[in-house]
Amino acid sequence: MFPIAFHPIYKYPVPEGHRFPMDKYELLPQQLLREGTAEEPDFFSPEPVAAEAVYAVHGYDYTNRLINGSLSAKEMRRIGFEQSPLLAKRELMITNGTVQGALKALKTGMAFNIAGGTHHAGRNQGEGFCMINDQAVAAQYLLDHHKAKQVLIIDLDVHQGNGTAEIFTGEPRVFTFSMHGKNNYPFRKEQSDLDIPLEDKTDDHTYLGILKETLPKLIQQVRPDFIFYQAGVDILHTDKIGRMACTIQGCRQRDEIVLQTARKHHIPLQCSMGGGYSAQLRTIMEAHANTFRVARQLL
Repeated sequence: MFPIAFHPIYKYPVPEGHRFPMDKYELLPQQLLREGTAEEPDFFSPEPVAAEAVYAVHGYDYTNRLINGSLSAKEMRRIGFEQSPLLAKRELMITNGTVQGALKALKTGMAFNIAGGTHHAGRNQGEGFCMINDQAVAAQYLLDHHKAKQVLIIDLDVHQGNGTAEIFTGEPRVFTFSMHGKNNYPFRKEQSDLDIPLEDKTDDHTYLGILKETLPKLIQQVRPDFIFYQAGVDILHTDKIGRMACTIQGCRQRDEIVLQTARKHHIPLQCSMGGGYSAQLRTIMEAHANTFRVARQLL
């Protein structure tokens, strides 16, 4: 059974208007267990990540103020949450879930974080509900501890992974690939190693065609020995802010392409869930659950 990083600390008061999309972090594990896609031993609840691992990616001052709860009101408005000790602890747990998941993937082939994908967090700031860039921290951890030599980050959330791109600018050991909505947030994009901006209303045929053409070339060019996958489901036509036209089945096929590619080339992969803001929670749940179902079929 594949290991899933799961952290139950998400039950704490959140700002008005954010409770709905966050429900998925509590409900998704229940769904996976109920349908038999996962079993209890698949889940682990990580401790908060060590500050030293965060310092390797985020600035010392920003990290300390985040942990100590002393970010400014302006900084918190940019992030979109209200500051609290539980919020900081949650971010540190999410990040360690991805670090520990990456280490597990080295042994099992794949590992998953129910949350994570906080790709808008840059070196010295958070934004867009992202405070610590979990996959960036985990990628740097693997490099620093000689667990990987060449990392490929595949970001298929509808929003560009601007924080990830900024963090790894000039770092040849990490290749950042983001396929995202051209006209969507963030409106000031950073430069990934490869950006593929998509027009509004991009459908399954176009989306999957581009991915099928691009990913094999990247594997050949980058030759990664580890992959991080940001699997946001906000590419769905039902998403309130995504502006794409992909279906549930198309989103599942996207996951199949990425996970099958990693499996085919024997490259360990860590997956974080990323965004999803469809009007119906069951749509978000189904799309995220499909990622795990695809993995179950491969393992």
